[in-house]
Amino acid sequence: MTEQHDVVDIIRTKRDRGVLADEQIDWVVDAYTRGVVADEQMSALAMAILLNGMSRPEIARWTAAMIASGERMDFSTLGRPTSDKHSTGGVGDKITLPLAPLVAVFDVAVPQLSGRGLGHTGGTLDKLESVPGWRADLTNDEMLAQLDDVGAVICAAGAGLAPADKKLYALRDVTGTVEAIPLIASSIMSKKIAEGTGALVLDVKVGSGAFMKTREDATELARTMVDLGTDAGVTTVALLTDMSVPLGLTAGNALEVRESVEVLSGGGPQDVVDLTVALADEMTRAAGREVGADELRAALADGRAMDVWRRMISAQGGDPDAPLPTAAETETVTADADGYLERLDAMAVGVAAWRLGAGRALKEDPVQAGAGVELHARPGDRVTAGQPLMTLHTDTPERFERARAALDGGWTITGEAPPSSPVVLDRITAQEA
Repeated sequence: MTEQHDVVDIIRTKRDRGVLADEQIDWVVDAYTRGVVADEQMSALAMAILLNGMSRPEIARWTAAMIASGERMDFSTLGRPTSDKHSTGGVGDKITLPLAPLVAVFDVAVPQLSGRGLGHTGGTLDKLESVPGWRADLTNDEMLAQLDDVGAVICAAGAGLAPADKKLYALRDVTGTVEAIPLIASSIMSKKIAEGTGALVLDVKVGSGAFMKTREDATELARTMVDLGTDAGVTTVALLTDMSVPLGLTAGNALEVRESVEVLSGGGPQDVVDLTVALADEMTRAAGREVGADELRAALADGRAMDVWRRMISAQGGDPDAPLPTAAETETVTADADGYLERLDAMAVGVAAWRLGAGRALKEDPVQAGAGVELHARPGDRVTAGQPLMTLHTDTPERFERARAALDGGWTITGEAPPSSPVVLDRITAQEA
């Protein structure tokens, strides 16, 4: 057990832009997890970190202290390399669903610990729970057995991984300190490093529908997380990807599962396929497998990835052949002019899907499996007045009005086609400490 420290001294040090010593960091994270440091004291420290930042060694030590608060998983018995992906969250971001089985085709195990949605960003577990019978909660032994047998698992993180993070995340949520990049990075990376994966690819979103709205902030977060992973001995790379427009043509739980199955059937929207392949290329390469984009695309087209998907869903009690839930009510939103759809704001679509019942305001809230937004046009498409732009889905039609309000001003139709933009904006790799 680390020696006693004065928490007020620690707060003052960071308030006055000082550097925290390793022992101070170890002590304060452990003491907060045990309830020795009060919420109001940790709130003050979190605000000081938000305002004054942390050095790379400080963030690495903070992350290590969060990991040390719980258990670490070990996949060394698998006999094949492990590679994982983490996305910072966006609208229509269903990439984990086709990605995990695709990577597993190439003898790389994918231990994908995922979360639930909060606010306008959808949660992977909520999406998969729209598959009849599928369950998110697995024991560590069940997870290991499925990785050994199927090669891919998508499940909830156990309570034993980085319990300090769970407590601190809840505090940040109610104290206006969620945006602190050192705390975001250590929150994500403490869980991923504790999970025990050998390689990690980060999908850091940037744009209106992302947590990071600017390229500068997204780059700083990506760089911080890549450095943290590298310092912890995990092969880590990050892609900066565009979240100014929703990914694919759906935002919602069962709607996104359906679109993911289309991708696994060799179809689906081009941007979803391209990002899935780009991330799979990074994940296989980081795990020491030279596969390449052409072979990855072939595995989507020829059914190999679909085979793994079906086994993965079945292993967790789901029925891959069962019809997905559909919403009881739909309403169509139409174009108000002739021209080209120039802009389609990801945040507007995300908030509309949330208001229709696809997301939650509080972590205890239920979600509707069939709710969400289905897009019929993307930026660059030619549209005519009165043509359907999107269909709103919900079981509770009284939600339509507020969803429409969220979409108000959320798109622009102009006379000229906008230039196309790539989904992958940048690639960030490890740098020397």
